[in-house]
Amino acid sequence: MIQPEQNRQLVSKDKNDVSFSPEEPKYDLDDIVLPVYVKEQILDVAEYMHNSKIVFEDWGLETTHKYSKRMGINLYGPPGTGKTMAAHAIAKHLKRKILVVNYADIESKYVGDTPKNIRKAFEAAKETNSVIFFDEADAILSKRVTNMLNATDVSVNQTRSVMLMILNDYQDIIIFATNFIENFDPAFMRRIAKHVKFELPDEICRQKLWDMYIPDRMPNDIDIMQLAHKYNGISGSDISNAILMAAFKAARNKLDSVSQKSVEETIEGIIDSKHANERVTVEKRIVSEKYVKKQLNNNG
Repeated sequence: MIQPEQNRQLVSKDKNDVSFSPEEPKYDLDDIVLPVYVKEQILDVAEYMHNSKIVFEDWGLETTHKYSKRMGINLYGPPGTGKTMAAHAIAKHLKRKILVVNYADIESKYVGDTPKNIRKAFEAAKETNSVIFFDEADAILSKRVTNMLNATDVSVNQTRSVMLMILNDYQDIIIFATNFIENFDPAFMRRIAKHVKFELPDEICRQKLWDMYIPDRMPNDIDIMQLAHKYNGISGSDISNAILMAAFKAARNKLDSVSQKSVEETIEGIIDSKHANERVTVEKRIVSEKYVKKQLNNNG
């Protein structure tokens, strides 16, 4: 029988073997439907490395901005608005692979391993000349713990400190994406050169999205203009899912085409589920605040 300490060492060894592999970008700039002003900001970043020689060497900014060859960009906004697609598109525009890092990839229950894994991710990006992309970045760039009570709190702060040091020294493009920019530590905000806000698509963008996700070969009687006008507050991923689910429903029922009614029923179901989720989130937050106030009063 393996003793607990022996078992811990075996698991820890596996954790130390974590590796990061870049991948080919899945999307390009033509795949993204965004408002013009947002796409312009994405193009600014995508062209950054191409224009570095002009700015830093020809125009002399390498003497006044010695440590600014790093381009940190943060894509923030509601889920399903194209942030991850944009990260892939930037890498593809630069003709480079993308190294995607999720918090689950680097998080370790052993104190000290998470900062090591972050270093490994940046080393892998540098060795493979890949664009490094941190998805759900608020999990890594959140505010540091000021009242440390245990080893976990110490580890959290170590992780934040390592990220700050790397951001100071890393001279290449770094992309972050988050749904919760409000959770970012101000120290990270200052070290990220550009923040691009993604919003839910307006009516014009919704028309383009409905049109993009309906294949020419799919028989249907769908009125794209009506859908775009009738349903606001939905994301590109909501539209994609609605078309896909309506198509499967039509196929299951042995129908010859996908109907407008079926798509509307599907998108309304998606909207209802989002509203239900928002209500639950608000209720949980209220309970949490009451609990915290109660605890503060009890300790006061």
